[in-house]
Formats: sequence, structure tokens, C-alpha cells
Amino acid sequence: MREARYAGTKKLFASLALVAVVAPVLAATQTVTLSVPGMTCAACPITVKKSISKVEGVSKTDVNFDKREAVVTFDDAKTNVQKLTKATEDAGYPSSVKK
Repeated sequence: MREARYAGTKKLFASLALVAVVAPVLAATQTVTLSVPGMTCAACPITVKKSISKVEGVSKTDVNFDKREAVVTFDDAKTNVQKLTKATEDAGYPSSVKK
């Protein structure tokens, strides 16, 4: 009886260890293009880039003044599109997902 309980406990710990290893894999790097129409001068992209870069989970931000857009790469386990658009809005540059 004791051996059966030990085997069950052993399987439980093995399952938990597997979940601990697999769970981070479920997070994915995402890339989104944000339309930022309020950028009206050459300095605007600097502010937009700084605001987005401060969001936890953002790994890359490319802001293009001519296209009035920001291409953002981020870890979707740490942030989401709503947080990115809120960051630009809080900096004075409302944005939305470019379609």
C-alpha cells in the first residue's frame, strides 16, 4: 500500500514539474502595428517610442513618422495591446491597432 502511495506522489511531482516547464512556452512573442495619427512633428516618434518601451514585456519598438505607425514586439504573458495603446494615449498620442 505504501509503495502505491509513493508511486502516486511520484507521478504527481512529475506532472507538476512538466507543467512548470511547459507553462512558459505557452507565452508567445507577438508583433502588432499601431496607427498613431497624432504624430505631427519629427520629435513625436521619440515620445511614442519612449512611452511604449516603458511597458513591461516590450522587447522592440519601431516608430515610423512618415507612416504614422509603431510596430511593437512584446511578450503576451507580460502585456497586451490595450496596455500598449494606453501607454501612447497617456503620452498624448492615442493609437489603435492598424488593420
